Amino acid sequence: MSALTDKASDFWARISPRERRLVLIAAVAVPLTIAIWLGLAIHDGLDAMAGRTQKTRKALDALADLRARGQTHEQVDDVVATMGTEPLSLDTYLSNAAKKAKFELKSTITPRQPVTRNGYVTNTSTLTLDNLTIDQLRDFLQEIESGSKVVAVTHLDMRRDFRDKDKIDVNLEVSTYSKEKPAQPEGSAAAAEKKGS
Repeated sequence: MSALTDKASDFWARISPRERRLVLIAAVAVPLTIAIWLGLAIHDGLDAMAGRTQKTRKALDALADLRARGQTHEQVDDVVATMGTEPLSLDTYLSNAAKKAKFELKSTITPRQPVTRNGYVTNTSTLTLDNLTIDQLRDFLQEIESGSKVVAVTHLDMRRDFRDKDKIDVNLEVSTYSKEKPAQPEGSAAAAEKKGS
């Protein structure tokens, strides 16, 4: 430590009075500048945080207001309320969608085994479409998705036709949803069997 103080006192003795004033000014100005810069950075950070907090408060106030008012409009688009127990015929539905997309559905529609889960039945069919233009595919998919609320494209795999770059081949999986039929009591099922025989 004494070596450092000796070097500092030698340095101080060697420099002129003008240089001593400059060193003193720098010794005061550098820490002061750093302190001001840090203060401004902290101030900007606090301002940004206060702005985010204010936006969050406004959002929470709006949410509390909406929650206090409750639902002010009727739900007119309740798919579950309008869903029936009979599934939609996907063969007819897909053929009509193809006609509206201006092409004829030539491929075979392969139905899969219906899946029942949580009171709903999912009927799925697969089909392959060849040599479609992008516009035909877009119109077909749009018609499938918008034609009925209980029908959806659940898988789509497409690739370019290697012979014609403007055409694409598509593997498609379409599902329709319906409510599970209520279980019949055992007595009525036995009566229905007797009537049938």
